[in-house]
Amino acid sequence: MKRNKAIAFVLSTALFALALTACGSQSSNGTPADDNSQSGGDASEPIHVSIGVTGAVHEQIWAPAIETLKGEGIEVELVQFSDFTLPNNALANGDIDLNAFQHHLYLDSEIESYGYDLTKIATEYSTHMNLFSEKIDSIDQLKDGDVIAIPNDPTNGGAALKILQDAGILTLKADSAFSPTVDDIESYNYNVKIEELAANTIPSALPDVTAAIVNVNYAIDYGFKMDDALYVGDLNEEPYWTLIAARTEDLSDPDKVAVYDKIVKAFQSEGTKKVYEETFGGYYEPAGWDEDLLAPYKNA
Repeated sequence: MKRNKAIAFVLSTALFALALTACGSQSSNGTPADDNSQSGGDASEPIHVSIGVTGAVHEQIWAPAIETLKGEGIEVELVQFSDFTLPNNALANGDIDLNAFQHHLYLDSEIESYGYDLTKIATEYSTHMNLFSEKIDSIDQLKDGDVIAIPNDPTNGGAALKILQDAGILTLKADSAFSPTVDDIESYNYNVKIEELAANTIPSALPDVTAAIVNVNYAIDYGFKMDDALYVGDLNEEPYWTLIAARTEDLSDPDKVAVYDKIVKAFQSEGTKKVYEETFGGYYEPAGWDEDLLAPYKNA
């Protein structure tokens, strides 16, 4: 009997110790605890960063940087949005970590309109916004009543109007600055009508108008070549440079700033420049890569 009691005591003690060990390896809801949850995770696990973009072209542009960042323990996911009205809202709401699709003027306009607390952390490129047509071969063939489509958002629409002025189709008021509207048209050199459409619908609407200004990402997605443009519009001015944006509040976190800095450096590289030159035939050019927009946050 004493022997049996001794065995029972030993077994019960061992079971109690095992129970304690099991409890220590679980969180309060019964799931396995993550010992690294407050320290950025296991060093062997990549840091995940989602970046909002518009257009399949970004898959190619970001490919070299994404490959580089894998070796640095950062896993970048590109999240595609169907049009320009969505990525800033998604970023502000925390659905994505960064976005990379817009120029400076567009972000400034969105912040003013919606109160987004977003900050530019890097510049991607300058580009071209071109005039295309399926009905005429030169601007001189424009006739009275012809319709030219431009994007209906203020900043891309403003850029389109400046390009139409550069092409000699119309003249803008002298004080129209970088974001003119149709109300800023002073005169027409060709008696055309301007039709404002959502930027992402313009390529498919091209057969229904005489000509259209097409954003670069949609032009590439639809296979429009620079050589086929009626007019090539140069947007190599800082307000039109395309940028990477982050939530301002995230820039107070040194760990996130360090990750974002690595992403910027991986993007602003020879690999990306090679894609610009060899894959996209002049549509994109590096711009603003000598500016460190994250410097104030790295030194804070």
